[in-house]
Amino acid sequence: MNDVSQKLADALEQLRLLQGSGTVAIQSKQLSRLHRERLLKHGFIREVIRGWYIASMPDENPGDSTSWYTSFWDFCAAYLTARFDAQWCLSPEQSISLHIGDKTVPQQLLVRSPKGNNKPTSFLHSTSLFDVRLNLPEAGSIVSLEGLNVYSLPAALVHSSANQFTNAPIQMRTALSMVTDASDLLSVLLSGGHSVIAGRLVGAFKNIGRELIADNLLKGMQAADLKVQETDPFREKVNVSFGRREVSPNVNRIRLMWAQMRESVIQRFPAPDVQAVDIQNYMAEVEDKYVTDAYHSLSIEGYRVTPELIKLVRSGNWQAEESEENRQHLDAMAAKGYWDAFQEVKKAVLAVLEGGNSGEVLEQSCSDWYLALFGPAVAVGIIRQADLAGYRSGPVYIRQSMYTPPDREAVRDMMPTFFDLLAEEENAAVRVVLGHFIFVYIHPYFDGNGRIGRFIMNLMMASGGYPWTVIPVERRKEYMQALEVASVQQNIVPFAEFLASLLQN
Repeated sequence: MNDVSQKLADALEQLRLLQGSGTVAIQSKQLSRLHRERLLKHGFIREVIRGWYIASMPDENPGDSTSWYTSFWDFCAAYLTARFDAQWCLSPEQSISLHIGDKTVPQQLLVRSPKGNNKPTSFLHSTSLFDVRLNLPEAGSIVSLEGLNVYSLPAALVHSSANQFTNAPIQMRTALSMVTDASDLLSVLLSGGHSVIAGRLVGAFKNIGRELIADNLLKGMQAADLKVQETDPFREKVNVSFGRREVSPNVNRIRLMWAQMRESVIQRFPAPDVQAVDIQNYMAEVEDKYVTDAYHSLSIEGYRVTPELIKLVRSGNWQAEESEENRQHLDAMAAKGYWDAFQEVKKAVLAVLEGGNSGEVLEQSCSDWYLALFGPAVAVGIIRQADLAGYRSGPVYIRQSMYTPPDREAVRDMMPTFFDLLAEEENAAVRVVLGHFIFVYIHPYFDGNGRIGRFIMNLMMASGGYPWTVIPVERRKEYMQALEVASVQQNIVPFAEFLASLLQN
């Protein structure tokens, strides 16, 4: 092994030890200058701000944001703690997002601290942190979520701005749906004498059908001789019924998204074909349109330095690029898996054309699609058999996306609700657009979510008499941007218009 490889292997060993201890935000003092320079030169770490780094991979393209977005929250937690000790917390609005399980990376993270300097700190990829010099709320109003100091849910609802109810109605309704009793909210309201805010929350709870909580808030404030004027902070009502018992906020979030987005889809997507479909001709056209349009994985598991990689570097045989032979082997397995899955999808399409409920057919067949998609790769040992066991067992990230899919427990809550929403939806256009989008929003598998999402789209196309539709690779950027806007901003319009344009063409 040559001297350069030995020195890089030594540097990688130090990086692996840091990662093994749970370190995501790496400070200069945690690596020697020589190790740091070697890791930077070969692309194993990236500088976020002066003196602070994150792990990356050498094969990342210039401008690739994936390593930063996957590290964002852990980095911010470590950076803020190092800078302010425990004297900091995120804004009430950002606290709401984290309480409901939404870890989308914000363009600017708002933080309050008595040590703040009222200035932004620029991070990678046009993200930033703005620390406002403000006293912290009382100790009981701050909790820790995965290392992040946030407002408790009651305190966050009380201290969120009135504009947040109109700017982010899905998040706010989801947070309100998590409240099962008025007591903790009343405690925060009464301690601050917040009669105006109490009136807003009374109206908000009535908006989502939680009359009992609204009435108890009102009675509690009146018992303290505080006059409350009820106001509804939302622009409109959404036809979603929340039960009295606590339900996963992730479930309520996708139900709210579905209810809010469906009218936008109906307005922008061609109406379903009400004429009877010639099943034989339709299936022949599906067969004729078969193309291998499966994209390479949209998701990654993250960046970890492994002992195997260090051994490879130490041997002097390390290269950042995959071998062409290995690349071709992976491509061949992906193509075979896509073909096998396509045969299963055709069975589901036929079942729908013969009168089956598309949501129920999908629930019965979706796992078969996934098994077919990756069966060839398992057979030759490219992926583990355990990875075919069902929904993913850990976190997953979408390359270049600010959106972070829900954790493994949330996936298991959300998928049955997703199938129910499809089965209950009367409008085929809504099933087409939201069937694809909500599936990739949940991202239930480690890999293959985009391919299965497009299969779902076409199964729902069949349910409305629409033709099998291919999303061309030439429009991949537009496609991904539309999904990103829907995921990050809850704006389904660009995605609905994108899919509608494919039918028009």
